[in-house]
Amino acid sequence: MNRDRLTRWLYPTLGLCLLAFSLYILNQELGRYNLEDILSSLSLISDRQLFFALGFTVVGCFIISSYDLIAFHWLKYRLHVKRILFTTFITYAISNTTGFTLLIGGGIRYRFYSLWGVPAKYIARIIALGNITFWLGLLTLTGITFLVNPLELPNPLNLDLIIIRCMGIIALSLTGIYLYFCRQRKAIKIKNRIFYFPKLTVSLAQIIIFSLDWAVAAAVLYSQIPDNLHKSYLNFFNIYLLAMAASIMSNIPGGLGVFETVIIFLLPKTLLVPDILSSLLVYRAIRFLFPLAIALFFISCFEIKRKFK
Repeated sequence: MNRDRLTRWLYPTLGLCLLAFSLYILNQELGRYNLEDILSSLSLISDRQLFFALGFTVVGCFIISSYDLIAFHWLKYRLHVKRILFTTFITYAISNTTGFTLLIGGGIRYRFYSLWGVPAKYIARIIALGNITFWLGLLTLTGITFLVNPLELPNPLNLDLIIIRCMGIIALSLTGIYLYFCRQRKAIKIKNRIFYFPKLTVSLAQIIIFSLDWAVAAAVLYSQIPDNLHKSYLNFFNIYLLAMAASIMSNIPGGLGVFETVIIFLLPKTLLVPDILSSLLVYRAIRFLFPLAIALFFISCFEIKRKFK
């Protein structure tokens, strides 16, 4: 079995296993509660909490809209900033909700950037840099949190803190290798194709933007957790990182079910499951559906304007 065929089977199989495990855990946790318990918990979420969640989401929308600004700066290609922000926001607002970021996000970028005359080779590089930004940022955040503030996992997943810190060192080492190639302006050749590394300043900007994006996204959910949460934001951010990583590995649109399972499993048992689930429902609505609705409205306005132009 060649590598391409193995990869083609591995990811869907892993996603199905994670989904099955998540459904089992959710069934175990939610079996003791009914819909009335969840609705009652929803009513306890205050207007202040909703205000903070909406505020963090708006800030997050501005952050994700700036992803492609880094790519255009790297390529030294001039396109109006409004068009870049417009396309990037729509790309991530839709792909974050539906999943399949590479396929859907790439299609959206090609649709709009090609209309504005951006050559296909530049669009391909913008898409590639966006994917690199994700992995570079994830390795950096994971490495720092595992090394500085490692999360103590409950049984049966409990790992020695030394092992977790070693994982953090490995993640940061991979980031360091990438940044070394950027600093040296090295190029690597894979299957007769040459890949050029961006400038060091560009890569550092990638890490900063990604980190801010996820920090604000975690704050959206953290603001909805009941007041009796005894974990600091930094400890909660560790849980959020693991939940997001698991949901992305699952390849399930939005990580639905997988994300919730990890959050419920890792949060303190002093919190009632309906309270956590109600917070997750509000998080889904504000963090994903709210930007999606705005993106669909922008697309409708854009298409109507083009039709009658």
